[in-house]
Amino acid sequence: MSDVRHVLVLPDRDAAEEVVEALRERFGVAEEPRMVRDALAGEDDAEDAQWLVVLRDEGAVLDPAELDAFAGEWEGWREEP
Repeated sequence: MSDVRHVLVLPDRDAAEEVVEALRERFGVAEEPRMVRDALAGEDDAEDAQWLVVLRDEGAVLDPAELDAFAGEWEGWREEP
C-alpha cells in the first residue's frame, strides 16, 4: 500500500474549512484532513495567509486532476509534491 499525500492550497481559512467538509461528502474521505496556515513570507497579518489542506490518500485512490479541479471551486489548487 502506498502512503500518498495531497496538498490543497486555499485562499483563506473559511475556504479550507469548507473544503474539508466537502472532501468527506464528495470523495468519501474518512480520515480527517489536516488544515495548516501557510503565512506568506513577510506577512504579519493572519488574514493574508493561505491555508493548506493536507489529505492522506492511503492506496493512492484519489485522482490528482479531480482534486485540482475540486480545489479550484474555492479558487485554490493542488500542489505537486
